[in-house]
Amino acid sequence: MRVLFVTLAASPHFFVQVPLAWALRAAGHEVRVASQPDLMDTITAAGLPATPVGTRLAQDESVEELRRRQGRAAERLAEPPDAQELMRMAENRPELLTPDFLDGLFTVMTSAIFQNFSAEETVDDLVGLARRWRPDLVVWDTLMMGGAIAAHACGAAHARLLYGLDLVGTMRGRHLASLSRRAPELREDPLAEWLGWTAARYGGGFTEDLVTGQWTVDPAPASLRSPTALSWLPVRHVSYNGRSTVPEWLREPPSRRRVCLTLGLSFREVMGGDQASVPDLLAALGELDADVVATLDAGQLAEVGQVPGNVRVVDFVPLDALLPSCSAIVHQGGFGTAQNALAHGVPQVVVPNDLWDIHPRAELIEHSGAGVRPAGTGPLRPAELRELVVRVLEDPSYARNAARLRDEMRAAPTPAQLVPELERLTALHRARG
Repeated sequence: MRVLFVTLAASPHFFVQVPLAWALRAAGHEVRVASQPDLMDTITAAGLPATPVGTRLAQDESVEELRRRQGRAAERLAEPPDAQELMRMAENRPELLTPDFLDGLFTVMTSAIFQNFSAEETVDDLVGLARRWRPDLVVWDTLMMGGAIAAHACGAAHARLLYGLDLVGTMRGRHLASLSRRAPELREDPLAEWLGWTAARYGGGFTEDLVTGQWTVDPAPASLRSPTALSWLPVRHVSYNGRSTVPEWLREPPSRRRVCLTLGLSFREVMGGDQASVPDLLAALGELDADVVATLDAGQLAEVGQVPGNVRVVDFVPLDALLPSCSAIVHQGGFGTAQNALAHGVPQVVVPNDLWDIHPRAELIEHSGAGVRPAGTGPLRPAELRELVVRVLEDPSYARNAARLRDEMRAAPTPAQLVPELERLTALHRARG
């Protein structure tokens, strides 16, 4: 069969798709990957055929423009709106999940995020590609709903492949429940409205699977999964960290405990910088009785005076090769980094921020006993971070719980084992016409 993968033009989102794409290709299926032009080199570096759709996403420029708008609003308004507050998809406090909050959330998310990622030109190109190439199955990034529209337009089966917790599915369920309790004339649904008129341009209409897919493929361990009633297809996380060379120093076992410090790709590529203070992080880890490997580039090191003697700074090293030698990892809570740590049973110290699902993921990791996070919400003090790292290094329960989650992850079907199920479901869809 032919399988079209649709991904947001951000490396971490694409990296999640690579193992399944290669599993399908190794099973004899034709595979293509569609994304905005920004990602073409990254896709082809993974050995997969790439097709550009739409114009450049330029997400880093969009973030800068959003910051400029907030700055202008701050000059005009006594209490300017906080963009992060308006898009808090991870909100979980019942007292705040009011109808007004849910309406506002989906109004802002639809216009600022979903519509931007699946812009009109992008969806036009996706539909054109789908109608020409005629895929049997479309696997789409949870933030690229244009993939579902393209599947409808050509009659293909389609599935979401999650990047992180299913905040879209969870919040969508809450919003639908809220709408159902209102009079019909008060059930404004901006997400359904946008998807409906977009699908209508290609002869279709709105159905709920345009939001959540016919099936949802989730590489996270079941115990760390969002609670929804959707149709799940679990798959084992297989690490892909991009094209890389394992350095010589990593071929020898460390002489003492090793700690990894990484701030991930999302903040470098998408958010225009890190949310944590690099000098503070290095100051905290410089006093550890451990070797620290810090993946930091020149820009991140610009404000660092002197690197501590126990810290090895590298611009990049594949986490899949580094983490088996580590006793702990310090990171900002991104999905790819957390998944790598879970896959290798490495205890985590998460320094979270407000980006997408990072706070709830940090909470889940802490509750699982496989990691810790700071107690407060203010700036992290070096002494506090040092205490957290020492705790996960010295208390063996963190390593035991991390190993338990690793084993849970390994019990899920591999991408190769998922292929027959995708074949079966796609055949059922085809038979139903």
